[in-house]
Amino acid sequence: MLIAETFKALGDPVRLEIIERLSSGSLYTLSSVSKDLGLTRQGARKHLQVLADAELIKMEPTGRNTIITFAPASLKAADSFIKQLERKWDVRLEALREFAEGDKS
Repeated sequence: MLIAETFKALGDPVRLEIIERLSSGSLYTLSSVSKDLGLTRQGARKHLQVLADAELIKMEPTGRNTIITFAPASLKAADSFIKQLERKWDVRLEALREFAEGDKS
């Protein structure tokens, strides 16, 4: 799993809406997760495949339906990446603050 794939998958408003729906923890089918998104069944399937390829969801065929669930591990990895960047910028901003305050004396 690459973090870039996670961000790419989340870079679409429809896929973000799907992730938001799935984050409730409920089980969804293809038709229930794509309800009111203005997508054809094929369009919904393509969006779900992008999310599955990024390991953000799991799709399990069950008879005539496919059960779709949220798989948060990839999202946690992306969150960790962002937090790491935030820590680096916090250090840089603190150094800048100290430098700016040091010039006042």
